[in-house]
Amino acid sequence: MEKRLIKKDALAGIAKKMAGDFLVWAPVKKEDNILFEPLQKDGEPYFAYLNSKNAPKNVFFPHTEAMMKFTRTEKGMVFSSEENKADQSVLFGVRPCDAHSFVLLDKLFDQEKYKDGYYIAKRQNTTVISLACVQPPYATCFCTSVDGEPVSSEGADILLVDIGSDYLVEFITPKGENLAKYFGETKADAAAETKKNEIAAKAKEAITSKIPAHEVKPILDKNFDNPFWNTIHGKCLACGTCTYLCPTCHCFDISDEVKGSDGVRIRSWDSCMFPMFTKETSGHNPRVSQKERWRQRTMHKFKYYVDNFSAIACVGCGRCVMYCPVNIDIRKVVEDISKL
Repeated sequence: MEKRLIKKDALAGIAKKMAGDFLVWAPVKKEDNILFEPLQKDGEPYFAYLNSKNAPKNVFFPHTEAMMKFTRTEKGMVFSSEENKADQSVLFGVRPCDAHSFVLLDKLFDQEKYKDGYYIAKRQNTTVISLACVQPPYATCFCTSVDGEPVSSEGADILLVDIGSDYLVEFITPKGENLAKYFGETKADAAAETKKNEIAAKAKEAITSKIPAHEVKPILDKNFDNPFWNTIHGKCLACGTCTYLCPTCHCFDISDEVKGSDGVRIRSWDSCMFPMFTKETSGHNPRVSQKERWRQRTMHKFKYYVDNFSAIACVGCGRCVMYCPVNIDIRKVVEDISKL
């Protein structure tokens, strides 16, 4: 694996130079929020952040996307799937927890039998540059409980690690190596690698929030009807904040919008927290209250995804904890389950 060093104050310039050649998604500061957005010509990326408010999964799985267009003609329906095109792009400066989420989403959208061409096209044409977490984390971070680490290259093509006055740049995959020309020619030495390992160990120790994420699977296997599920949902507003900010939630709805003879099929994010999510045409709803919906969300992340893909569908970013308007904490939910 090739490794180089770049000066810290050169990073923004590298991102902007790439933006002249590719579509570059980067963290930008908007008022009090850090959001991942396409870097504009006069835009300034903001890398001095702990984590963004929105998970950058929308680069591969947009909030709303056109799947195909169709037109009714005298000879019948004419279909066009030209919407499924993905330009070469770079996702610059994501945190390791979010890069980890891409690996988890790959398990669903890029299976051997079932493949989502819309997701795969964007994923294959995007180079992911991850920015390791070396600063003290949010108190809500718990990545080490769900198979993550603050200095991890999983899901990334390039990993950047702040080692003081420089960034250590590691080119993980061939896609990452293709961008090596943007990162100068200074080779990393053994001292830089030693410094990185020291920083990684300290960053891991700084994650003090722990949950028994792996221990609850056998308990969930046997407690679908446990009275415990009556205790979580009472104050839930069904707002969907937890699912829309989550890096791994992937529920969606498909609808056709028609005007005259022309129409477009659209895929949009949905949420298992919404009352209409499981409502059937007959009017029956198998998840009639937030009790069933909260049970589904918990089971999906810590049981069903493990059953299907041998992985927990949570990366420990803590967004759902930070932004829940009624302070429902998934960490406490998992902790309480472990005591059943």
